Amino acid sequence: MTATISRPPTTEADDRLSSLSLRLSLVPAGSAPALLDGAWWPRSRDLGAELPSLTAVLDPLWGRITRVTVNPAQWPVIPRKVPVAGHVVNVGWFRDEQDPHELLLLSYRVGRWNLLVVPPQTAPDSAAWLMAAASDPHGMSTASRLMEEAARLRTLRDADRAVEAVWDSEGGIEAQDGAARPRIPAMTAAMPQQPMGR
Repeated sequence: MTATISRPPTTEADDRLSSLSLRLSLVPAGSAPALLDGAWWPRSRDLGAELPSLTAVLDPLWGRITRVTVNPAQWPVIPRKVPVAGHVVNVGWFRDEQDPHELLLLSYRVGRWNLLVVPPQTAPDSAAWLMAAASDPHGMSTASRLMEEAARLRTLRDADRAVEAVWDSEGGIEAQDGAARPRIPAMTAAMPQQPMGR
């Protein structure tokens, strides 16, 4: 499931955000438990600004989100409480116990969910891959393992692009056609005749 919401503009500063939607991908409802329940791609590292739009979508789906935990490696400022629509979400952090690329959400009524947090500066193609991988109901990778795999794929893609750039700069297929098959002049020569035996 991919959820998309729009924020209503309330000030001039919010006008710029009005066309932005929440970037969230969730494991389909009713799927077998996986290590991750989906992925969230926030637009900044400002947890206080980003969390209200996330809980606005998740509260109706999962029950009221009351607590969130993060790893401080990815969030420069961690507020203790974040006011969201009609209630407050308590925020905690764990440096060693929690995967640095994961957000843990808790609801009193329903349970807990783990989301991969895609870094805000991630390229759209890598983010799309990460969000699809994290919301795969058969996925058995941790958030950090998915980030490592995305980095490996990005390195391979960049290497392929570099090879293509060199290929193109050297003329590509046109250069190969002329260079790989040098013209060999056709030569016809008469074979000397051997005298036949008596």
